[in-house]
Amino acid sequence: MAKIITILNQKGGVGKTTTAINLGSYLANLGKMVLLVDIDPQANATSGLGVNHRQLQSSVYDVLLLNKAVEDVIIKIEGDNFYILPSHINLAGANIELVGMIGREFKLAKSLESVRSKWDYVLIDCPPSLGLLTINGMVAGDTILIPVQSEYYALEGLAQLLSTINLVQTHLKPSLDILGAVVTMYDSRQLLAQQVHAELNNYFPNKVFKSIIPRSVRLAEAPSYGQSILRYNPSSSAAQAYEELAQEIINVTTIINY
Repeated sequence: MAKIITILNQKGGVGKTTTAINLGSYLANLGKMVLLVDIDPQANATSGLGVNHRQLQSSVYDVLLLNKAVEDVIIKIEGDNFYILPSHINLAGANIELVGMIGREFKLAKSLESVRSKWDYVLIDCPPSLGLLTINGMVAGDTILIPVQSEYYALEGLAQLLSTINLVQTHLKPSLDILGAVVTMYDSRQLLAQQVHAELNNYFPNKVFKSIIPRSVRLAEAPSYGQSILRYNPSSSAAQAYEELAQEIINVTTIINY
């Protein structure tokens, strides 16, 4: 039975999609069956793994709005273990289209029920907002992973994010849990980065991952080649960091019953 991890932060540019791509790649490389679900209309996770979303016959839009089966839409990405349920620009209107639907917050969760037994991990890459698509991502997830950029402004939106998570727990998904926060774009030369890392422990006591993702040119380049850092530059410090994060997540989720 898959462990469904929703990767979420309403602030853009914090390494959310980068984490979804590279965590998925390394979980697969460590022998896990992984499905990455891209519910961001920008489709960056889709294009970042080499899929031309403009040429897709179907996408997660068709799953959410037209009740198409997930099995008919997923695409194999890397090796035998890594697949993606791709996004499309059509998804941009989904927040409005979903409004009038019965059970609108549960559309993604219900769509994933039929395939959950086929995967070890399902990673959901959410939009950088707190609309209906993101609510769907939270309701579908067992737990939430929050990438946080190591800069001052990255902390400002955390209170709002935690409030939204609490509302979802209260009204829609009582079992939803926060897996933890992961520090991204870290530059150890900056005192501020160190302070942000320390401050995160106030928001997430005992839930800040030890693995820290460094700021990396190679990591920024990889999506333009349609590759994860594992494929593009496996010897880089960022690659090592994501491998360590994947192993850490395996260790943590193995002892949690979902």
